[in-house]
Amino acid sequence: MNVPNFLTILRLIAAPGIALCFALLPRGMADWAAVILFVAASVTDFFDGFLARLYKQESRFGAMLDPIADKAIVVIALAVLLANFNLSTLVLIPVTVILFREVFVAGLREFLGSDAGRLKVTKLAKWKTTVQMVAITVLFSQGLFSHYYWVQSSAMETDMIAAIFAGEQADERGLVRLWQGSVWSYNFGLILLWISATLTAITGIDYYRKSRPYLLDGS
Repeated sequence: MNVPNFLTILRLIAAPGIALCFALLPRGMADWAAVILFVAASVTDFFDGFLARLYKQESRFGAMLDPIADKAIVVIALAVLLANFNLSTLVLIPVTVILFREVFVAGLREFLGSDAGRLKVTKLAKWKTTVQMVAITVLFSQGLFSHYYWVQSSAMETDMIAAIFAGEQADERGLVRLWQGSVWSYNFGLILLWISATLTAITGIDYYRKSRPYLLDGS
């Protein structure tokens, strides 16, 4: 056990922790906890590899666990987002593309066995991961705005709530700004998610193209 492997284990634990936040905590608190866990996991994804190389602590255990933790945190986070957005088609389509690619590439690597190391991670794949992490974080942050807004507005009169949704000025608590933040974070996160899905599809096709010589080998 060393620091890089310990960080990887923490990231693996954080994956189901995100789902448990929404199972055990009220919305608002759950959104805060999910954002914190996901951002912390994304940061440790960089540091565990960096520290392992810096202090020459790379190990077979870490090499095995790191991709598992990466996929676990992304798959569970996307599943939670699907639930949060009630299986919205705009979210479901890019999430389906991302999950299909992850399963497809994992299957390719398993089939290739000792030749799987030839499928090197490309710069485009790294950009895909970065955009994916930012998209998920922004979409989780949408809940911070919308559910804080709901808590604050639940005690207000119906006509005041209607006025806020019509874009009129609210009181000094800035509820209009919170609602607008919810809309903007959803739209921006959705754009990033679709970009991520496009990059995911491109990298998946690239991996398949590189693996074709081994797949078509009759030996």
